[in-house]
Amino acid sequence: MTIQEAKYLSKKIMESGEVPLLVGHFGVGKTDLMREIANETNRKLVILVLSQMEPGDLIGLPSRENNKTVFLAPDWWPDNENYIIFLDEINRSHRSIRNAIMQLLIDKRIHNHVLPKGTWIAASMNPPDEDYDQVDLITDPAFLSRFFILEISPSVDEWLQWADQIGLPEEIKKFVEKNPEFLFPRINVSLKANIKPSPRSWYKLGNVLKKLSKEDKKRFGYQLASGILGSEAAKVFIENMFFEIPNARDIILEGNIPEKLEIHEVNSIIIRIVDFISNISEDEAKTMIENVETISNNLLKLSKIIPKDSFFSLVRLLSELSNESGYKGQLCDKIIEKISFND
Repeated sequence: MTIQEAKYLSKKIMESGEVPLLVGHFGVGKTDLMREIANETNRKLVILVLSQMEPGDLIGLPSRENNKTVFLAPDWWPDNENYIIFLDEINRSHRSIRNAIMQLLIDKRIHNHVLPKGTWIAASMNPPDEDYDQVDLITDPAFLSRFFILEISPSVDEWLQWADQIGLPEEIKKFVEKNPEFLFPRINVSLKANIKPSPRSWYKLGNVLKKLSKEDKKRFGYQLASGILGSEAAKVFIENMFFEIPNARDIILEGNIPEKLEIHEVNSIIIRIVDFISNISEDEAKTMIENVETISNNLLKLSKIIPKDSFFSLVRLLSELSNESGYKGQLCDKIIEKISFND
């Protein structure tokens, strides 16, 4: 997404009490984006460069009070709610620092110090690839589930506008305009591949959606949802919001198949069917075996209205699932047998 899109969504996310995580290469404008938000909302920006901090810098130093150990507030701790705490370079921070951050993200506190209600928190990191010095790759779903991931790729027009504002030489601006591939490397490894939907992520998404208009949901819905649910779940969710696409159960068990489908709807239905069968329990698979005739007939009806290569890809995926042990494997094997016999 562009800088302006990330700025808009970051503000909405923080207004909702949630935390945006800006992912982008160095120099794309992550920190400047937060400075702009702070200026526009009359908030003070506290930048914590986590890669340069020790645990004591983040959580404060221990002291003694009434024969008990207490922790002094760190020097960056806000004294009112008009602050943005910006956790920079979390991918280069030590694991002990990230553990301390968890308490800040979950409880809005560190030890005995509680953030003033209404304080905003944001974070940033570089893409999870080999181009950066990282302590270790952040793949812990419990940690990632605390953030809305916003992957930033600024447009050339945005950069040229910024270059004008700061007075960069014309030679540089003209070169970048003609050769945009040299502006910055694209993000090749997406952090969103490591996140999956959970009860918490649906709750957090709901908090932010309340802040968006109908038009905003259409424009930013997928970008927002994919940053907390993962790309696959977000795609199905947004399609469910704006398109009348039946779910997998309705298609294969009830035969609720539209007479005409667009290509993006076909792809969505294939994904839904495979996900549905992949995730059914053994008890449900055992029950569905009793309805294998109905399921197979409905899949054959589906094959009449979708491209052949799309249906073959579904059959191929079912064939892979048929190698699993248990009732799920038996179900897929029987479906393929029925489809092949009737084909």
